[in-house]
Amino acid sequence: MAKSIVHEIPTPEAESPYRPRQPYRFSTLCATVDNPSLKDQYGSSSVPIYQSATFKGVNGQYDYTRSGNPTRSHLEHHLAKISSASHALAVSSGMAALDTILRILKPGDEVIAGDDLYGGTNRILAYLTTHGGVIVHHVDTTKPDSLLDYINPDKTAMVLLESPTNPLLKIVDLARIAADIKERAPNAIVVVDNTMMSPYLQRPLEHGADIVYDSATKYLSGHHDLMAGVITCNRDDLAKQMAFIINAAGNALTPFDCFLLLRGTKTLAIRMERQQATAMLVAQMLNRLGFKVHYPGLANHPNRDVHERIADGFGAVLSFTTGDKAVSERIVGATRLWGISVSFGCVNSLISMPCVMSHASIDPATRAARGLPEDLIRLCVGIEDPADLLDDLERALLEAGAITLTAGADSHQRYVRTIPSEGTAISRAVQKLAYNESAGYMTKRETEDREWFVSAPGKVILFGEHAVVYGVTAVAASVDLRCYGITTPRHDGKVSVHFVDIDGITQEWEIDDLPWDAVTPVPVGDAHPDVLDSKLVDAITTRALSSEVLEKHGARQACIAFLYMYMIMAHGKSRPSFNFSARATLPVGAGLGSSASFSACAATALLILHSRIQLPALPAPTTDEHLHTSHEGRRAIPPALAEEVNRWAFVSEKILHGNPSGVDNSVAVFGGALSYTRAGFGRKPGMVPIQGFKSLKFLLTDSRIPRNTKQLVAGVAALREQDPEFVNGLLNAIQHISDEAQRALADPELSREELLAALSALIDENHSHLVKLGVSHPSLEAIRYKTASPPYALSTKLTGAGGGGCAVTLVPDNLSDSSLHELMGTLSTDSFVPYFTSVGGSGLGVLSPYNQPQPQQPATPPETPRGTDESLRDVFVSKATSEFSEWASGLGRWLYV
Repeated sequence: MAKSIVHEIPTPEAESPYRPRQPYRFSTLCATVDNPSLKDQYGSSSVPIYQSATFKGVNGQYDYTRSGNPTRSHLEHHLAKISSASHALAVSSGMAALDTILRILKPGDEVIAGDDLYGGTNRILAYLTTHGGVIVHHVDTTKPDSLLDYINPDKTAMVLLESPTNPLLKIVDLARIAADIKERAPNAIVVVDNTMMSPYLQRPLEHGADIVYDSATKYLSGHHDLMAGVITCNRDDLAKQMAFIINAAGNALTPFDCFLLLRGTKTLAIRMERQQATAMLVAQMLNRLGFKVHYPGLANHPNRDVHERIADGFGAVLSFTTGDKAVSERIVGATRLWGISVSFGCVNSLISMPCVMSHASIDPATRAARGLPEDLIRLCVGIEDPADLLDDLERALLEAGAITLTAGADSHQRYVRTIPSEGTAISRAVQKLAYNESAGYMTKRETEDREWFVSAPGKVILFGEHAVVYGVTAVAASVDLRCYGITTPRHDGKVSVHFVDIDGITQEWEIDDLPWDAVTPVPVGDAHPDVLDSKLVDAITTRALSSEVLEKHGARQACIAFLYMYMIMAHGKSRPSFNFSARATLPVGAGLGSSASFSACAATALLILHSRIQLPALPAPTTDEHLHTSHEGRRAIPPALAEEVNRWAFVSEKILHGNPSGVDNSVAVFGGALSYTRAGFGRKPGMVPIQGFKSLKFLLTDSRIPRNTKQLVAGVAALREQDPEFVNGLLNAIQHISDEAQRALADPELSREELLAALSALIDENHSHLVKLGVSHPSLEAIRYKTASPPYALSTKLTGAGGGGCAVTLVPDNLSDSSLHELMGTLSTDSFVPYFTSVGGSGLGVLSPYNQPQPQQPATPPETPRGTDESLRDVFVSKATSEFSEWASGLGRWLYV
């Protein structure tokens, strides 16, 4: 129950000097809206809504509502009065309040914040770290000493606190931390999010805070019918600075919402008193039944003495665990009065499961590391009759099987918890979550001893090169030449790479020495921002790479891409120690998507080792005689997993190339064939898989002539500017070729012979247009001449940027093996490097872990075709390129997208 607090707030004096008035109590302050400096001319008992954008006159108190409004002035005066504050500012939401406060910071400032903050607070701090040059340290603020190592008198600019935390109701000693900060970093600003308590129960300004903010959507309003945020402080300089920001940004609260919030605050005291009184009854009932309850009002709640020292009550939010997630879900679904919803502070009671709802974006391992149980239920108590709420909850517990009716020693029947202790089922569930071993999935964290072997195909652009830049549809397909990656465990606190095809470069790092201070991790399940974290890229480049690597562009970019993903994917306390080796059977730098296939391999390996994706388990047989059809591993990797890999492969491609289209990495992950149209040119943009694509045979010939893609693209742009009619005509012709190729490739009624004839003609026509655009090269024309000469008569075109690189030659089904080998020999004699391959095959592949032996265990033929004493990496590095694909395929069953 709240104390009857006496506030040192000025109260109007009585007319008689013989009986002076006593200071008003809090509930009186809430109900009494009185601003002596802003009297209503008509004496209205309720503050009017000044629903006006502008005010007439010159040099008046108000001119434009963004800058000031009488209704908002009344509200802010009232909020300051009940918050022990000299200043109050009303804005459009709680996050708008925090945004206003954080704008005080400047690049280079350091912020100390809790490690258990509201999700929106985490997001905006992460944004500031990435885009604002602000350094954020997340620490356990429930232990005041944990902040001391991070306090820097010259750099610490702000400390951001919450108490109690949500949803575990952890208590933070606001007074002690504020005193420590003022002693060690006098210029630092102590900011407290007071939403869970409201000014009725806790006024952090009285305990040393400089700024306090509330999401007034919650208790201050109390009805969930408006969005609002409130900032209070006592320092004139901070108030002036934040008022300027609000006026400049235009996020002040509207007059009508000010009216609603002012009306809500009048009943704050009576609502909070009823809500926390009922919350205590609910907590006591659950505690009596044997559940683990988190509520500061219970005698056994950690740091309860601290809370009683800094607060006037225990609040109306509590949480409890059942010992079984399924039971918790049944409880939530069985209630009637308790509405299933996020948020809190409403007059209506709410129930939720944070790990399924408000905290679902945090991966299970991180939730387990933070001690956030999967079976946790949060209750936000309203103003309904306590008996009704208790009865509804008890009925839900009984219906869910969480409690049962039994006879006690005194022969009286009573409800008891059906799960006697919490240390059995739930501890096993949390342990499983910590290792991401929930049903149907497997991946173990930190003690990973497997070697993960992954691969991804290269790509060939069949039609639409260069024209794709101007909105023409490109048709691309995967090739059977692939990039391969393998991770080998180290467990020595180091991470290393070996890029066999990039000057054979090797690089090793001490994990703890990497620039972790520059990292803003991407939470599991969240997408990487559209823009790369330039701060992290710069930190890796300047602080992590050796001079040898910096001198070699390809090796430098590959190392940056690998480390960038390794660091930004890290979550919880896991930083796996391993070696990543990569090599390819496709030519590197020849326009066949080698960088994209590398990106797909690196992204897959890192996602697995960071436990951000899990491979599906083997399906259980329906009978003893059930036969699993292997499909040679095709479609074994589900689409959702492939999409996640593709998103991260695109991040890697951005580091490697700056502004990729996304075609190459999509083909590397999904395989097959697709069409791609760039946005902004009048056609429907995006990538569309070509369904029913039939595998085709091609000869890919590397001219061994380096390309300058930027120069070639710039050349086409210059030609288009000089003669737009000519170039636009060529672009339209190439669009028609792409359209016809898509129809032919997807037509199930077209015979194989007709398809090959159509593609042959389209290849010749497409190449002729590319020659007119000036992007061919004598070496490519020489390849084209040889393949078109008798007896071969094959169709060849350049692929990719042109100007060197590779040529692609369609190989018909009736070309004999002897003729093919003869042609390849002729090309090799002229110093070209030919590759015979199929186009349109599988995408991303992972060697199935189910046929790999566990460490220190004997092999079990025939499921495991290799011995346990041999490291895959040793053979991976030394195997000849000509033998590599066959060796990799023979290791066991591969799983493909």
